[in-house]
Amino acid sequence: MKKAMSLFLTLGLTGGLLTACGGSGADRNQEASPQSSVAPSASASATESAAPQKRDVTLSYLASQDWIKDPEMKLAEKFEEQTGIRIDYQIVPSDQYFNVLKAKLAAGEAPDIFGGQSGKFDLGLLYDVENNAVDLSGEEWVQREDPLFIEQATWNSKVYGLTIWDPSSSWIVVYNKKIFNDLGLSVPRTYDEFLQACEAIRKSGITPIYEPVSDGWHHVLWFPELGVRYEEQDPGLADRLISNEQTFESSAVLEQALNQFNELVQKGYFGDNALSNTYADTEKNMAEGKYAMTVYNIGLPAQIENAVPGSSAEDYGFFPIPLNDNQSLNVNPAAPSKFISSSSKHVEEAKMFFSFLTEQENLQYLLDNEPKFTALNFSGVQAKYNAEQKAFFDAYGMKTGTVYQTAINYLNPQWMDIGKDMTAMISNQMTAKDVLKSIDKRRAQQAKAAKDPNWQ
Repeated sequence: MKKAMSLFLTLGLTGGLLTACGGSGADRNQEASPQSSVAPSASASATESAAPQKRDVTLSYLASQDWIKDPEMKLAEKFEEQTGIRIDYQIVPSDQYFNVLKAKLAAGEAPDIFGGQSGKFDLGLLYDVENNAVDLSGEEWVQREDPLFIEQATWNSKVYGLTIWDPSSSWIVVYNKKIFNDLGLSVPRTYDEFLQACEAIRKSGITPIYEPVSDGWHHVLWFPELGVRYEEQDPGLADRLISNEQTFESSAVLEQALNQFNELVQKGYFGDNALSNTYADTEKNMAEGKYAMTVYNIGLPAQIENAVPGSSAEDYGFFPIPLNDNQSLNVNPAAPSKFISSSSKHVEEAKMFFSFLTEQENLQYLLDNEPKFTALNFSGVQAKYNAEQKAFFDAYGMKTGTVYQTAINYLNPQWMDIGKDMTAMISNQMTAKDVLKSIDKRRAQQAKAAKDPNWQ
């Protein structure tokens, strides 16, 4: 819990104001900076001065869907212009990614760069970084990246991953203010109020919640993201789970959250198409007014405005996921990260690419041109919070906690498996208790494989 709060202190959350990460000096009273239309000039690049001789090299980069943003691909083109080094992005659907990556690593066919979720408990278990990744501890950008993100990319005191992500991108409920206003609804402060709002929306002919279950990962967010609330309800639960003094199955608050999630589905608040809805269609469906709410981050309204002509970011507001009466802000300093394969023949070139991406002007270009991001986890980058986002952090930002997939060991690696179990639950093939039992079983298997003394 202390680390979660320190993340917001790192972001400069004082007196209800959240500043840009790492002490950049930009705060939420600052207007969104004008977006750059072109990538930074090659003449100003430190990469170019460091590598005047162009190299005929292609770096293969394997990543999961939605981890690589369009502005990064534009920067990769600029990097190629400067250095001759081409980035070959190989994007894999999210529900297949980890199996594909593990197979490549096991077969000795690893790409030069591979994506992975950071997490200080998971890097060894998921990716065996000591054998499969390059130690990046000595790279210059490590000193400028948010220390809490660096911690989550560290294994046995060595930094293995580069994380460029939005530190304020908590998964929260994004709602259509026009629908709420038309129906006379207020932002719910409890789960019961949330149910009442959902019922009123459903009766109006609008589906209350857009939930893309088909992607396999998104619906899982409703469960472990509420770590701060679980700790409020049952103080010390995370510590007891980490030390194997308690099981998931025996936790009443965890079962409560799963049962409430299932109740939303059974009452029809996800509509008839949740099992086939896709994450990629979120902007379109929300813009069309077919759905009143979805779980996303504060960047969604800008994405909708950017993707759908005639849409306005001002039409949307935010509140925390209200299961278990949650009114706190969930924080996750772990995020999609980049790793250099230890078997790569082009480690030097891959490090050059990482250095290029973390140059100040390139980080700012990435932020300014990525609608989903409002800040970055590097010092000196100017954030772009709007009035609605400021109001959200003012209302909820002082009460924060770390999400359970980051706070608890042996949980994040089974994310997609939890997704399958939760799908079985909403299909009436499993109960909430069954889901928790499955989590315990997989945690025990992983702990024993890791020779964790708490499981001996």
